[in-house]
Amino acid sequence: MPDLLVSLYSAKLAELKQRADNVGAAIRPALPPELHLVVNWVRERFSENWASEVSVAFSRQPVACLIAVEGRELLGFACYDTTARGFFGPTGVDPQARGKGIGLALFSACLQTMRALGHAYAFIGDAGPIDFYARTAGAITIPAPDKGIYEGMLRSMPQ
Repeated sequence: MPDLLVSLYSAKLAELKQRADNVGAAIRPALPPELHLVVNWVRERFSENWASEVSVAFSRQPVACLIAVEGRELLGFACYDTTARGFFGPTGVDPQARGKGIGLALFSACLQTMRALGHAYAFIGDAGPIDFYARTAGAITIPAPDKGIYEGMLRSMPQ
C-alpha cells in the first residue's frame, strides 16, 4: 500500500470537519492515565504493532492520541506523530461501532489538531482505504517505489 499526502490547508478539510461534527460520540484527546486501557483495547482489536504506536502517542506532550467515547465506552482511536513526525495513524474503530461516522470524525479531528500544531501536510503511511482518504481529504499518492519508512520493519510472526 502506498503512502499518501494530505494538505492541511485544503478546503476539503473544512468540508470534512462539517461532515464530522454530527457524530454522536465525543472525540477528545486521550488522558495519560488512560494509557493502559487504550493500549490494551488497541492490542485486543487490532495488533501489537498498533498498540506500540499508541504507546508512543502517549509519550508525546500533548498526548498524540485522540479517542472516540460514548458514555464510558471507548469506540475508536486515532494517533498522529507516532511512527514519524507529520504522520497520521494508526486509527481504528471498534467493529461494533463502524458505519456511524466515528472514523471520519477521528480523522478530521486529528488533521485539525495537526494543523493547529503547525503541520502543513500530513502523511498517511502504508495507507489502507486509499479511496476514502482521497475522497474525504484530497489525499494524493506519494510516488515511491518502496515501502518508505516501513521498509524492513520487524514484525511479529504468527505462532
